[in-house]
Amino acid sequence: MEQVKWAVRTAESIMERTPKLYEDKGYNGKWSYDYGVILKGFERLAGLTGDQRYLQYIQENMDYFIGEDGSVRGYSPLEYNIDHLNNGKLLFGLHRETGGAKYKQAAALLRSQLDHHPRTSEGAFWHKQIYPYQIWLDGLYMGAPFYLEYTLAFEDGSRVDDVTRQFILCEKHTKDKETGLLYHAWDEKRVQPWCDPETGLSPNFWGRSLGWYVMALADVLELLPAEHKDYAELTRILSETLTALRVFQDRDSGVWYQVVDKGGRKGNYLEASATSMITYAIAKGMRLGLLGGEWQSTLDWAYAGLIAEFVLETKQGWVNLNKTCQVAGLGGKDQRDGTYAYYISEPIITNDQKGLGAFLLACTEYEYAQRR
Repeated sequence: MEQVKWAVRTAESIMERTPKLYEDKGYNGKWSYDYGVILKGFERLAGLTGDQRYLQYIQENMDYFIGEDGSVRGYSPLEYNIDHLNNGKLLFGLHRETGGAKYKQAAALLRSQLDHHPRTSEGAFWHKQIYPYQIWLDGLYMGAPFYLEYTLAFEDGSRVDDVTRQFILCEKHTKDKETGLLYHAWDEKRVQPWCDPETGLSPNFWGRSLGWYVMALADVLELLPAEHKDYAELTRILSETLTALRVFQDRDSGVWYQVVDKGGRKGNYLEASATSMITYAIAKGMRLGLLGGEWQSTLDWAYAGLIAEFVLETKQGWVNLNKTCQVAGLGGKDQRDGTYAYYISEPIITNDQKGLGAFLLACTEYEYAQRR
């Protein structure tokens, strides 16, 4: 088990520190996408180790929300919030493991949101109803893997093309031709205060948004049938986006900055969640055969930097993950403007759930690769 040291130690730390994720500071029992990031790490680790306690942890945390009739506490489909689908990824495994009908019913409830979720003129899901005509990179992770697994499991794959189209449209509208990086968001109507009035693009490359996108691609490509017409295209997008990110991997530490392409600018900082997500995507891409062996040195460097730069062990032996941006977005009631100054102004915290979840995923994926 030495080779899964960080994954196991992180999972044990999370279980001891927050046995109920929804009671963690600031969550107050709300249906938050953060849980899904952490619990996917537990699901992956359970498959690797065979430790049933990890599956029990998933079930106990999800059962707080899932009613016997398949209802979901705190969830409203009519909000049309793509973030609210992320936790649904855990329902497939729970249904397989337990046979509980409520998990399939809850997944169907979440899936029903997409039948009416507003879209751009080309068919890309809006990030949220309150963010009209906007594609955010974050949303691909929140919605696409759940949508794909659902349609493959319960709809004979009838909506697979709709899933792959989301990535293709996102890259089409957010990719920067010069760097190959993807901007955080795009407004089809070009009216948001944060966007360029000619291109509709937000002005910066936010690390975690790129992390969400490449994680989503890796997860979807694991599920997507290799013979699907868009499999090669999504593989290209993953490879090219990671190649663009590799250019901005910090030369000293091996990790990535909060604002990816401005490493030397005052106020910028090395950021844990983005680094974890990118590391995960590289490791998984290699495991799936989507990336070649030439990526191994990049992966090793990133993983070593992830541990050295962000991990601090407590006196109790718990794993602390430092330097995670608490949240970042665009527009809304706070009128977030997407400037460089904005991205570096958001709070930087320790043991943020989505950061810890991405870190657990990266550790599990990397350590699994070492055991092949």
